[in-house]
Amino acid sequence: MAISSPTRVFYYLSPNNDNPVKQFIDSLPLPSKTKILRIFQTIEDYGLSSVLPHLKKLSGTPLWEIRILGQNSIRVIYVAPDQQSIMVLHGFIKKSQKTPAKELSIALKRFHLQFDK
Repeated sequence: MAISSPTRVFYYLSPNNDNPVKQFIDSLPLPSKTKILRIFQTIEDYGLSSVLPHLKKLSGTPLWEIRILGQNSIRVIYVAPDQQSIMVLHGFIKKSQKTPAKELSIALKRFHLQFDK
């Protein structure tokens, strides 16, 4: 999903108002955290099309991932509920070629908790 206008980035909040994605990002080394936040800022300023090389659709789901390369391969899974925003659902350090089913399951569970109301 490529959008050229500014896009609001917001975080999934659990039913008890925890912010697991922010907690994950805050736990990362500073260079990784900086990369993620810079990508979020670019999305907010210029839209998703400005970071296309970092995006990948997760087939068979409504989800997308932001790929952050470096010392660790970090993935941030999100959904675009409309043309002006994305909701960041889950983040993890990728250790294998394929996105682990456990990580995908967490993101899908959060997606359904948020949007199946």
